Amino acid sequence: MLSIPAFAQTPPAPPAIPVIREGAGGDVRTSVAQPETTSQTSGGYARSVEPYLGPLGDPFGLRPVLKERGIQYSLTYIADVLGNPTGGMRQGAVVEDRLNLRLYLDLDTLAGWQGATAHANAYFIHGTGLSRYYVGNLLDVSVIGALPATRLYVLWFDQQLFDGKLGLRVGQQAADSEFFVSQTATLFVNSSFGWPAITSANLPSGGPAYPLATPAIRAKFEPGGGLSFQAGLYDGDPAGANRPGDDAEAQRLNRTGTNFRTHDPALIVAEAAYSYNTEKGSTALPGTVTFGGWQHFGRFDDLRRDTLGLSLADPASSGLPRRQRGNAGLYAMIDQSVLIEPEKDDEGLSVFVRASLSPTRSSLISAYVDAGLAYKGLIPGRDDDTVGAGIAYARYADDARRADTDTILFTGTPIPRRRAETALEATYQALVVPGFTVQPDLQYIIRPSGGVADADGRRLKNATVLGVRATVQY
Repeated sequence: MLSIPAFAQTPPAPPAIPVIREGAGGDVRTSVAQPETTSQTSGGYARSVEPYLGPLGDPFGLRPVLKERGIQYSLTYIADVLGNPTGGMRQGAVVEDRLNLRLYLDLDTLAGWQGATAHANAYFIHGTGLSRYYVGNLLDVSVIGALPATRLYVLWFDQQLFDGKLGLRVGQQAADSEFFVSQTATLFVNSSFGWPAITSANLPSGGPAYPLATPAIRAKFEPGGGLSFQAGLYDGDPAGANRPGDDAEAQRLNRTGTNFRTHDPALIVAEAAYSYNTEKGSTALPGTVTFGGWQHFGRFDDLRRDTLGLSLADPASSGLPRRQRGNAGLYAMIDQSVLIEPEKDDEGLSVFVRASLSPTRSSLISAYVDAGLAYKGLIPGRDDDTVGAGIAYARYADDARRADTDTILFTGTPIPRRRAETALEATYQALVVPGFTVQPDLQYIIRPSGGVADADGRRLKNATVLGVRATVQY
């Protein structure tokens, strides 16, 4: 059993970055199984290991001095060791890590500007992605997976109005920190439980989501009664990878996160949510129902047809995909606590389901669904540990399958046709001390990249992924 060092048995109350709401995604918390730490950008900063570091926690005593002046900062370090002993493109193992530096400014305390805050977030990313170089799948096995870089992520200003009912946010933002967020799903390591594959695969440069953000304006209105409405207007391409011609790697086109693109066709994301049974003293179980959608106003390559209306696999084809106008999708989800431990408000069992459709002719993924459950405090004496299991399913569009059929007909080569990819995950997050967790993880990837062919023309084999994650929040 994990134990706390002797010098750390009775620390002072750990400091925390202030948050207006305590749930992931900036909403009221309705999942009792929300984990202690998360690598998803929607997760809030919870507790710090600082009190458990003894005299090294804050050797110069700066944190309380800065806090009094409205300045707070935090560091989160995440390290993954992952390997696929079976399946995928080839077998191997990787080590990857990410250091996250957050800066929070309370402008009321700092400058007397009531209701105003500012926030900046930078990443220091290292290592090699297992999905990119070994598994070859679409649903990236790690949410921190990205090319090595030092990059600015978000930089925004927020103004609260009408007693906090209306929030306006301007600056470089990421949609995955506020939209399409399941609080229960923040436990999982696979990236699709955060920003799902239906948006990352269908939007230019993966959309405004880790590791790329983009200039945006976001408004959120909470009239009361558990209702909330939010909409964001984003530059539609964080890196410029959707320009005609060679589709360069988006992360290399925007290496430092400072492109600040503002002239691309717009992306609009909107969402309505209803949280119930959240009042203090409520005996019913809390939950959240959410409906949302997105519309991108740019042009996209047709998956199957060229500019002449011929199949792209036809030898007579121009080789230039026909351009389609716009891309859109709808989604719905529910986060529901189904059991709360007696005399506890943050231990118990929660479940989630998310479903989305994107039927446009340019969408690589036409349908997506994920679901799962998590239990916090399942094992006696391990109240802050969280165990969970989830499944994510991404269905390739009919035009993608037809394009594969065309290739078979025109070339005579019997290659597999893409259909769908499924990721299964089981994970256990163990608390060492508040702010420090260790998380063994098991994933099974069925039909990597929908069943795409390997170098020998055979379907990529299903992959087993084993790993462990360590997370430290300071």
